[in-house]
Amino acid sequence: MSSAKFDIVVYGATGFTGQLVAEYLTRQYKTDNSLKWAMAGRSLGKLKSVRDAIGAPGNTPLIVADASDAASLKAMAEQTMSVITTVGPYQLYGEELLAACVATGTDYFDLCGEPVWMRQMIDKYEAAAKASGARIVFSCGYDSVPFELGTFFVQEEAKRVFGAPAPRVKGRVRDMRGTLSGGTAASAKATFDAVAKDLSLVAILNDHFALTPGFTGPKQPKGNRAILEDDLQSWAAPFMMALINTRNVHRSNMLMGFPYGKEFVYDEMVLTGPGEKGEANAKRVMAVNAEKTGPNAPKPGEGPSKEERENGLFNLLYVAIAPDGRMVRAGVTGDRDPGYGSTSKMISECAICLLRDATDVPAGFWTPGAAMQHKLIKRLQDNAGLTFDVEG
Repeated sequence: MSSAKFDIVVYGATGFTGQLVAEYLTRQYKTDNSLKWAMAGRSLGKLKSVRDAIGAPGNTPLIVADASDAASLKAMAEQTMSVITTVGPYQLYGEELLAACVATGTDYFDLCGEPVWMRQMIDKYEAAAKASGARIVFSCGYDSVPFELGTFFVQEEAKRVFGAPAPRVKGRVRDMRGTLSGGTAASAKATFDAVAKDLSLVAILNDHFALTPGFTGPKQPKGNRAILEDDLQSWAAPFMMALINTRNVHRSNMLMGFPYGKEFVYDEMVLTGPGEKGEANAKRVMAVNAEKTGPNAPKPGEGPSKEERENGLFNLLYVAIAPDGRMVRAGVTGDRDPGYGSTSKMISECAICLLRDATDVPAGFWTPGAAMQHKLIKRLQDNAGLTFDVEG
């Protein structure tokens, strides 16, 4: 769509996360006159208020579009090279926009952490996306960019040290400060509600290879209880986002042609420390996980203050294990709270990376890591406050 008026439209710009995306583009690319972008949402009045609140130029284009109005979504998609959407849960509000992007050959980026819906969309629209030229990129935030790229990064080091990728990688959360996204909580609830209505979806939800149609790999760790990891000298607790991240990592492996092998095993957990204290912390994490999707979970549109976002962070460990037991380690860090501050930067850079650095990526449904690999790592390190480091 070289004749498109815009490079990027931020759809949902009046929501909490969408506003942060628009604010990031305003601040990070204020001197980049070649980037043409617009803000979109249901209310023109709210769009004007957000534009003024974030300090965007007064001539920043505003587009009225509504998830319940397919014609408005198609008209929006026809004007732009790509759409960033923060309007979720996607299984409730996402399909009409995705279909509009597929129909118009427009690139699409979201923050989806809903594996059942993602598999349904892949099955329903992938052939049409390949025909139209649309590149559909799911999970462009903390779900699952640092986890996908952490795996890719440590495997690159494994190839250098071992001479081959590792058949086993552990992803471990060492530190994570920031509140759960209200959108993440709402997506989890919507997924559980959908499964309760249609029990056939349970098989997709529980399948580590739900996002690799036609391929099923080896048995994977369940990661559903606290365990003592002798090799890491720490207790580990279940990580609630593993449900989506592990699926995306396996999809990346498939999309890249199985560079990690077809017997690849991957899991994610939270490290809680050694000894009795570590064990107690692991059990505490399990209790907190249950609370996060309960009635007191944050609501969509709610989020942390600017100070809380800037004081947040995440710190991930990646361990690649060779068949002979040798290990290489890598760390991935982010300088903002993961659910909002870092996520808004990551999805923005995903869109710009595909637009400018990875123009040769073919049409179809992608994960960010598989589509953009080293190019996205560089962009995230240069602009978005992430680091990727080999550790001794």
